[in-house]
Amino acid sequence: MEFLIYLCVLISFLTTLIITSKWIRKALEIGLHGYDMNKPGKPKVAEMGGVCVVFGFVLGMLAYIGFMSFYLHSPNYIDLLAVLCTVLMTCIIGIMDDLLGWKKGLRQWQKPIFTLFAALPMMAINVGHSSMNLPVLGNINWGILYPLLIVPIGIVGASNAYNMLAGYNGLEAGMGGIILFVLGYVGVINGKTEASVLALVMLGALLAFLYFNWYPAKVFPGDTMTYSVGALVACVAILGDMEKIAILLFIPYVIDFILPMRKRLKVEAFAKVNDDGSLEQPYDKIYDTTHLAIAVLIRVKQKVYERDVVEFIYLIEIVMAGLVWIVYLRENTIL
Repeated sequence: MEFLIYLCVLISFLTTLIITSKWIRKALEIGLHGYDMNKPGKPKVAEMGGVCVVFGFVLGMLAYIGFMSFYLHSPNYIDLLAVLCTVLMTCIIGIMDDLLGWKKGLRQWQKPIFTLFAALPMMAINVGHSSMNLPVLGNINWGILYPLLIVPIGIVGASNAYNMLAGYNGLEAGMGGIILFVLGYVGVINGKTEASVLALVMLGALLAFLYFNWYPAKVFPGDTMTYSVGALVACVAILGDMEKIAILLFIPYVIDFILPMRKRLKVEAFAKVNDDGSLEQPYDKIYDTTHLAIAVLIRVKQKVYERDVVEFIYLIEIVMAGLVWIVYLRENTIL
């Protein structure tokens, strides 16, 4: 079983690596590009690379389902197919937003509605589940409200929140990699095979994509990837009974949602770029987690660059991962 998981992760990694390299060239040829707003001159960068990530992930998962079905004769993969449906639906929503253009795509109120429909497959397979373990509150039995209310809130919230903390080279893919590594590892320890496979296969795709998305980025993920990965995180937490972990890991995203609310979400995460490529706060106040990172780093060093901001936010997420591990050791098991 472990060999099968490793094989599917490798399939996801290699597939994403190969098609992303080809996607970059073709995207630039047909004018499918964005602008790197955190660099002098705002250079053109290939867009919608998230398509490659989702393709690699889906292929890796279909390989897993195929091996399970034909060689291990296991018919129990309906949960995995439901997750794939949710991820693909959110991917389509991201494609719509990316193709219609930045600031011209789906309106803010439309995105949660569309992602609500993407939650339907997970709502259907979780009819029999009713409990959720939350920080402070502990284990709560929600009854029928769990599949009808908690599951869609989780998927809508995670997909849209994950889409907000973005816009810097390597930020989205790296953060997703950290989160899914933690969820996958805890899933392996607790015997949540389906949840761990989903997390680790997507981790493989994200690592391959990060090779091209790391500073200086050759391709952007777009909403195509952010919605999909956010929705997957919620699905993994649901299948693996790891809601508490997911909430702790999403604290930076909660902060990133609260900060721009102070200006009614009418702010951008992009920094003010100097001629030498260093960054400064774009506003007189902090309205984004990236702005907070810039403000902290400026106090530590004279010049702050995009890579510094991304690595600082990585560090915050790693600290959250450490907190998750402390919770695990304290409870001895994660329910």
